[in-house]
Amino acid sequence: MIGDLRQWFDPERAERVGEPPDYRFSLANERTFLAWIRTGLALIAGGLACAQFLPPLPIAHLREGIAVLLLLLGALVALRAVDHWARTERAMRLKQDLPGSRFPAVLAIVVALGALLLVVAVLIQASR
Repeated sequence: MIGDLRQWFDPERAERVGEPPDYRFSLANERTFLAWIRTGLALIAGGLACAQFLPPLPIAHLREGIAVLLLLLGALVALRAVDHWARTERAMRLKQDLPGSRFPAVLAIVVALGALLLVVAVLIQASR
């Protein structure tokens, strides 16, 4: 685990492992990382927007709970992005299979459940 964290902050270390991959694959890996970072930033922006602009919801502290969940999810996505980037870069250098990940499916389920929770909150608010 600590070795993995060092790889995040010391990209030179990754270059000493295995053989350099085709630069196009490294650039594609970097573009994927940046897409995940944009997703994390969007979740964080959504969390801040909920905290600042969403009116109080019918369930006590639901607005704050949604905001905190989105902020934490954004932070988790950003951390997961750098971890996946580092593991993928290492696998390419060692000519291994690329690492699999359940994270996109888990993220999609969490976002979908959050959306359903918001639908319920909106319907409760509308019925009042």
